[in-house]
Amino acid sequence: MFASNQGCGCNGSGMGRRRGMGMGGRRGRGNRVFAHGDLRIALLALLAEQPRHGYELIRTIEERFAGSYTPSPGAVYPTLTLLEEQGLIQPKALDPAGDGKRRFELTQAGMAFLQANSASVEGVMTRMELAGRALSGQMTPENVQQAMQTLRQALVLHPGSWSESESQRVQNIIEQAARQIAAS
Repeated sequence: MFASNQGCGCNGSGMGRRRGMGMGGRRGRGNRVFAHGDLRIALLALLAEQPRHGYELIRTIEERFAGSYTPSPGAVYPTLTLLEEQGLIQPKALDPAGDGKRRFELTQAGMAFLQANSASVEGVMTRMELAGRALSGQMTPENVQQAMQTLRQALVLHPGSWSESESQRVQNIIEQAARQIAAS
């Protein structure tokens, strides 16, 4: 989805337990909650807030989704291992509560990565908030669903090739609309 995530070598799917209906309010096979690489960015952004261990990250994401989605440990822990191998996070210390869990914190490289990819970070966190609303039962009205379908079709039927400037222009339009929707 974002250039910064391409070739990251991570799964980043974040597939996990879901309750109720999938995004968009339709029953049946649910949509992916995180796009490729989004879990990686979400974990880094949450670690930028404060050092956490894996279980805390899982619970924090669950809270951000209003309890309607929980990423699986099978997605979170391998992603943490990958981020550590890439030098973006490091173990800080054992949990002060004495439970022996390793807390992770961002390295300088991790902070630099977040700064260099701030638009992607903002996009992921906004989508997390919006998905949390959708998954928690706040149903999307039919007219809004139709508008979303129109947007998808416009993107698929975009004439010509996608230049870098055109891609950036469309990304900015969509992300600005998402921010305005989230602020209401």
